[in-house]
Amino acid sequence: MRKYQVNFLHRGEWWVAWTDDVPGALTQGKTLDEARENLKDAIALMLEPVDMDDLPASSTELVCETIEL
Repeated sequence: MRKYQVNFLHRGEWWVAWTDDVPGALTQGKTLDEARENLKDAIALMLEPVDMDDLPASSTELVCETIEL
């Protein structure tokens, strides 16, 4: 088990949740508890490796590139 520093911001009717420890893990929920659980799911998904063999045959094209902003 790893520990992550997470952030919750209450904006209107939503709780926005993210962690800088796992870039891209960002979610929301109607309640703080829902946002917390959604963030746990988002972190787990971001840390899950992609197995190219598990992708459907129609989704086998992979493009890797570098872009500048």
